[in-house]
Amino acid sequence: MSFSSNFTHVTHGVDPKDGFSGLFVHGKSDPANEADEIHVAVPRGGELLITTDKTSLDETYGHSHPEARAGEFVCLIVSDTGSGIAPEHLPRIFEPFFTTKEPGRGTGLGLATVYGIVQQHQGWINVSSRVGAGTTFEIFLPAIQSSPALAASPPPEMAVRGGNESILLVEDDAAVRLLTRRILEAYGYHVWEAASGREALEVWRSLTGRIDLLLTDIVMPDGVSGRELSDQLCLQAPGLKVIFTSGYSWDVAGQDTAFVRRSQAHFLQKPCPSDVLLKAVRRCLDGNHGTTDAGKLRSAT
Repeated sequence: MSFSSNFTHVTHGVDPKDGFSGLFVHGKSDPANEADEIHVAVPRGGELLITTDKTSLDETYGHSHPEARAGEFVCLIVSDTGSGIAPEHLPRIFEPFFTTKEPGRGTGLGLATVYGIVQQHQGWINVSSRVGAGTTFEIFLPAIQSSPALAASPPPEMAVRGGNESILLVEDDAAVRLLTRRILEAYGYHVWEAASGREALEVWRSLTGRIDLLLTDIVMPDGVSGRELSDQLCLQAPGLKVIFTSGYSWDVAGQDTAFVRRSQAHFLQKPCPSDVLLKAVRRCLDGNHGTTDAGKLRSAT
């Protein structure tokens, strides 16, 4: 992500010598999503401060923060000196598709995705904001102290099979699309990519039936959703294998993914580890019945 020349980006980390060696946590959030929201809120420059800290919370803290609980936590704090969030908007910022941006400038899914990921890892988010002064997000995740035994004996990795089939990858997030393509190509697959449903239709027409698997996000820009794309392509190629992806969990997505349950398609929750992605692709191509894979595709770190 790039910032304007008068935008200061400051980061601070926790000292690994403080007893939380490496700060092992159950999972990680997506500060890039928050930073993108902040960049929009600070159009004329300012300061973006990202810090991490460890904290111990007792039951008293939970009285003023309903989602909190007692225990040891890692806290990721993202603050800006931007325009702030209006009080009437603050209770809705984590709602899917809620946005105050102009049409075409956002889907309203960024903060909702962050919220979903944090909840899946037994965490929560505190938000404070003042119009004209800026906004602060505090993301709390359960902390795990490092174990010498675990560090010395990592679990054995299960073999992951690749293939040489052709895959049409449809993902509007350029970073996720690039990472996914690299993972698939590293295991021998031939990958064609598209950033939207409409672009995917153009790629499909140019390939004239050479695609074995459609790997597509459900929520897509430009008026053609992943479901609509799948419906159109499966009419032309009834044997096409399909994997739907979404930043929402199976349970959270609810009725929006009911059509996946009724079909032979697979559902893959984003983000997920590369082995989960590869196993889902192989399982789908091998003709196993549609299923869900609730994992996390991590960005390249």
